[in-house]
Amino acid sequence: MFRLKQIRSKQAGRPMVRRVRVDHEGAPRIVGVNPELLVLAIRTALIDAVAAGELAVDVPDEVRIERTRSRDHGDWSTNIAMQIAKGAGMPPRQVAATLAARLGAVSGVKAVDIAGPGFLNITLDAAAAGELARAIVEAGPAYGRGDAEAGHRINVEFVSANPTGPIHLGGTRWAAVGDALARIFEFSGAEVTREYYFNDHGAQIDRFATSLLAAAKGDPAPEDGYAGAYISDIAVAVMERESGILDLPDPEALERFSTLGVDLMFTEIKASLHDFGVKFDVYFHENDLHESGAVDRAIARLTELGAMYQKSGATWLRTTDYGDDKDRVVIKSNGEPAYISSDLAYYLNKRERGFDRAFILLGADHHGYVGRMMAMCAAFGDTPHENLEILIGQMVNLIKDGEPVRMSKRAGTVVVLEDLVEAVGVDAARYALTRSSTDSMIDIDLDLLTKHTNENPVFYVQYAHARTCNVTRLAGEDGVHLADGFDPSLLTHDSEAALLAALGDFPRTVAQAGKLREPHRVARYLEDLAGHFHKWYDECRVRPREANEEITDLHRTRLWLNEATRVVLANGLGLLGVSSPERL
Repeated sequence: MFRLKQIRSKQAGRPMVRRVRVDHEGAPRIVGVNPELLVLAIRTALIDAVAAGELAVDVPDEVRIERTRSRDHGDWSTNIAMQIAKGAGMPPRQVAATLAARLGAVSGVKAVDIAGPGFLNITLDAAAAGELARAIVEAGPAYGRGDAEAGHRINVEFVSANPTGPIHLGGTRWAAVGDALARIFEFSGAEVTREYYFNDHGAQIDRFATSLLAAAKGDPAPEDGYAGAYISDIAVAVMERESGILDLPDPEALERFSTLGVDLMFTEIKASLHDFGVKFDVYFHENDLHESGAVDRAIARLTELGAMYQKSGATWLRTTDYGDDKDRVVIKSNGEPAYISSDLAYYLNKRERGFDRAFILLGADHHGYVGRMMAMCAAFGDTPHENLEILIGQMVNLIKDGEPVRMSKRAGTVVVLEDLVEAVGVDAARYALTRSSTDSMIDIDLDLLTKHTNENPVFYVQYAHARTCNVTRLAGEDGVHLADGFDPSLLTHDSEAALLAALGDFPRTVAQAGKLREPHRVARYLEDLAGHFHKWYDECRVRPREANEEITDLHRTRLWLNEATRVVLANGLGLLGVSSPERL
């Protein structure tokens, strides 16, 4: 007999009700090694101890658990006894003993040991741990989903390269990381919009048009202009669209080269991103902010809030009131809008569209941009680092034959997205760009990423997925099928326990990747999981060794574990925008 017990907690400032199965005595039943269920079991033990008068303490909203460093010390550990000991007026080990007695009665818990000053080390029995395999297979693509971002409307703005050239490696890194972060937010329950900010207003567009006109006339590129084969390619394409463009006076020709050239370049950028597996929901044009009056509305709003003032004929924003190192000119004394004017209007536009969280992903050369943007956010009455977050990414270097790759055949001066994809493919490029913290400069070894060996991290993980598919195919040929049996108590081999533990960590890994804005945690987790799977594959057989060997529930149960691994590998690779091949 089981009943449902409600446990109330708070997350993101609102109450939540979670449900967990409990036995007739009120003790939660641990199903698998889902960390959330174990947390609920610990909180229930604490709540029941308070209700029984064994402890007099406020039950905390959050209970933290973590994997033990050695399985000799159990499967999970928590410091909850030390966390509440002072409030309970008892030594931590005494609190731990009280909780251990209750946790030891929980179905699925094999042992609870007290370690050190009051840690609780929890060991699950094989059947409880093995149940996770079935839970994962039944959940399928939903396994690992969470609700940490539920109710939030998130705008993730990334890449946003100027339409004056192909996407360079820095932008390519953000294409991979930004899309992965958006996928993780969606997996965590958020409504996400991917947005590309199209910088089609300003001096860089004028220089681009001048460069195109020079190329069309066969003249050298302007000193402050753009060069590379792509400029000549676009100039030719513009002339094919408008054959008489060079017969126009230079001012008119420049205007046409600007309009048509930007359109052609941006169309190419969109195509490159699409081929890279990145699809934006919104392409927002900077020029629209100026033509629609959005800049004036933002200034009016900030004026109402008392954040603007006039000085020396210019309009200023009081950013020093909100932590910036100096106030910022918004409208110059000549009446021209300064660059920050677009930022003000664009941020307000996002908030007016209903986004409660806006993320902007920028390159390493934008560190100085963060302070004034956070000040702007605060000036609008919002909360910096909550309503607005800015992530800074470091540079990317390509290495081939042990030497840096410094120039693109097409762009001339930089390596671009197409160069990387051409060298290693979309999957390897996306994986390589997301597997390291964005705080770190990374070197991408092109020779390594083209190897079909375990040295290549993307191959290592994809091969694990392909191997799970191969196991299923061959097992089916031998007559081993999921539908014919499952006994989780049979998964007693050390490599099975380690693999199950790794599978159980996936939801927490995804939650941490979202909370910390670090998609690389998913990639590193997948490599660890692949390692556990390959070890299990070497030590435990799913298929009978001989043609006449009897097929048992152990074979069938191991097939469930194999399939659970496939599900998690596919889900994790999907979060990174990387494919899950069935064969390699």
